[in-house]
Amino acid sequence: MLGLLEFIFKRSLATAALLLAISFVAFGIIYAVPGDYVDTWLSRTAAFTGQSYAELQPQADLLRQRYGLDKPFLQQYFSWIWGIVTEGDFGPSFSQSREVADVMVQRLGRTMLLAIITLVIGQIIGALLGIYAATHQNRLGDFFATLIAFLGITIPKFIIALVILYFLAFVFHSPYIGALQSPKYLLADELSWGMVVDYFLHVWPVLFISVWAGQAYTLRMMRGNLLDVMQKQYVETAVAKGLSPRRVIFLHAVPNALHPIIMNQGTRFDYMVKGEIEIAIVLSIPTVGPLILAAVYQSDMYLVAAIFLAVAALLVVGNLIADLLLALLDPRIRHAAARQH
Repeated sequence: MLGLLEFIFKRSLATAALLLAISFVAFGIIYAVPGDYVDTWLSRTAAFTGQSYAELQPQADLLRQRYGLDKPFLQQYFSWIWGIVTEGDFGPSFSQSREVADVMVQRLGRTMLLAIITLVIGQIIGALLGIYAATHQNRLGDFFATLIAFLGITIPKFIIALVILYFLAFVFHSPYIGALQSPKYLLADELSWGMVVDYFLHVWPVLFISVWAGQAYTLRMMRGNLLDVMQKQYVETAVAKGLSPRRVIFLHAVPNALHPIIMNQGTRFDYMVKGEIEIAIVLSIPTVGPLILAAVYQSDMYLVAAIFLAVAALLVVGNLIADLLLALLDPRIRHAAARQH
């Protein structure tokens, strides 16, 4: 038990250090882009008001001083990261006129909800189809499942999103485009079945595309793992003892074939998040996708850096959780941790 706790502690420390390094790289990339939000504000204000750049320059200097954009890179970075660590303050969002944390909670929450739904559904469907394909090797069902996996991996998600958007907009004239809820539910105080159904009518393209793409990799991995496990000696021993094929598959083979899939869940969750961002940009669904696109366009550096950091954190923390789940599932990892202690 102490060895397992030490394993968790070391992995948590490594995760924290990695997140700190990612934050520095993310902030550095945004800082390295020529120009900042004040430059964007300057050009837009000059275009709208007809004032010259020289007339607007004093206001621009005040804005830079107000937001700390006139300070050196390292001073800006350490001020930003210190605010995150001590106060949970990600800085101001220039384009949204709100705190970045407030914007992130709303948009990232929507993205994570969709990502979690698609991850769970996609992994279950992929695992079940993989089991079916492995137990029906070289039959019609196996070829059909392999075809589904191949198409899910090779077809870009934004292409599928564009095709669905075309049919929804120009063929079916669907009202469920570019939003998460219909106007009549926007100010609703209580959750209702009508609101839930309306929500899924708006987001079903995201769920469909993400689940299709997400299950494909799991299907192939489960099929290959299960075919390999079924050749192991302990499986042949279970068959020789007279256990039914179903019992051998689900009690002896499948649990061992699941280990690589569970270990891969950290990267799969990040894949689902990035896939949702990509699809949401095409379908104009108000989640993180359109937000980061607008933030980059408007040079909203704190918002862009915070989104990059949040997406990277999902990958790192997801891998940490996957490692812990694998340690709980596989006694060999727990025993190895105990021996190291």
